[in-house]
Amino acid sequence: MREALKEAHKSLERDEVPVGAVMVANDKIIARAHNLTETLNDVTAHAEMQIITAAASYLSGKYLKDCTLFVTLEPCVMCAGALYWAQIARIVYGATDTKRGFSLSLSPPLHPSTTITSGVLKKDCAAILTDFFKKIRK
Repeated sequence: MREALKEAHKSLERDEVPVGAVMVANDKIIARAHNLTETLNDVTAHAEMQIITAAASYLSGKYLKDCTLFVTLEPCVMCAGALYWAQIARIVYGATDTKRGFSLSLSPPLHPSTTITSGVLKKDCAAILTDFFKKIRK
């Protein structure tokens, strides 16, 4: 998760919502990503969407059945849907997204074989987001 936080700081440097992610397979980081929605002027350029593409490219295949995603913020429904189709094995996230997180859904759109771990470095992951939104709302 610390590596995902490094990616979140890259988002922060670009005045993006500071969300970062890393994808791990066989105990090795195979992809890194962070939010690029402002930079690319693309509402779908979330860290999770970026990392799915990067990991699939690295693996030369669209399925991430043996991969773990570490992401600083709980994925939104859009990203959870993409992770469903990629058949991600595991999602580990830091801060809970109480407004747009997939867990708000009555039936979370994740693949049945996906395991979820939440709250990893939760305070650190939440702090970077809280500080960012305090700054832009002044």
